[in-house]
Amino acid sequence: MNQATLTKPRLTTSAMIASIAGEGQRTQSAPFGHALVQLAGERPDIVGMSADLAKYTDLHIFAKEFPQRFFQMGMAEQLLMGAAGGMAKEGFTPFVTTYAVFAARRAYDFIHQVIAEENLNVKMVCALPGLTTGYGPSHQATEDIAIFRGVPGLTIVDPCDALDTEQATHAIAAHQGPVYMRLLRGKVPLVLDEYDYRFELGKAKLLRDGREVLVISSGIMTMRALEVAEQLRSDGVGVAVLHTPTIKPLDEEAVIREASKPGRLVVVAENHSVVGGLGEAVAGTLLRAGVAPARFRQVALPDAFLDAGALPTLHDRYGISLDAMAASIKGWLS
Repeated sequence: MNQATLTKPRLTTSAMIASIAGEGQRTQSAPFGHALVQLAGERPDIVGMSADLAKYTDLHIFAKEFPQRFFQMGMAEQLLMGAAGGMAKEGFTPFVTTYAVFAARRAYDFIHQVIAEENLNVKMVCALPGLTTGYGPSHQATEDIAIFRGVPGLTIVDPCDALDTEQATHAIAAHQGPVYMRLLRGKVPLVLDEYDYRFELGKAKLLRDGREVLVISSGIMTMRALEVAEQLRSDGVGVAVLHTPTIKPLDEEAVIREASKPGRLVVVAENHSVVGGLGEAVAGTLLRAGVAPARFRQVALPDAFLDAGALPTLHDRYGISLDAMAASIKGWLS
């Protein structure tokens, strides 16, 4: 076996930190970091903590403004979560950042035992959720919601865009108890300001109505759903979009109300594995309520280890791009 055979192709750093914004799309820089700085100026109890990833989770903005309240814990996620629990016990409100894969896979037991079981006021804000990096399975948190949904008392938030992220940061700071929030970092798309939107913890928002299709979505898939709705409108198909930024507790009342309207195709769209995420949360809610939509489908990532590569290519390959999602819905309607 020669050296050429042993050499693996290398991904550029841009594959890992690629923006999810489309070409020409409006963006806002580091909405979480700037929102946290604003909050910290009003609340001396807020501290920032990270595991060697402050630069890549927009927490470096907080660290620059409040260096005495920033704690760099090194590449030790279990220590990070344990220390955050200790800080919360002393009356602080820690905002903890790392990558979603490291929180979900590497530090789960510490989150469960140290933070959640004692209902400590720790906010875990974790980057690269779902398929938002091209770095392959080691960094793609396609199962994070499935892992955390079973933790009692843990609130789970999945914002759509910069506005959602900014407002959700303020909302989780005001909430008493542990929170896991998926983080969109860097240059984040801005779309919800066109829909008179306001984030409310635990509440879903009907962004637009439509007779033929109801899309129940969270995170970046709400952005996709709104794009699909515009595209299908030209074909005479009305698409309603119910944005559910809080995965747990789910706004069951809104889900049941909208899914109960007769004759619509109900589609749950999520940047997460088809297993254990929003789709199954919605399906369980409807089943328990005795609601049976005419048709129920999911736009989600497969139950598989995904490839590395460029994000637009991967989103298309795994069915969560605009074109792939529109094609799926058209096929289900035919």
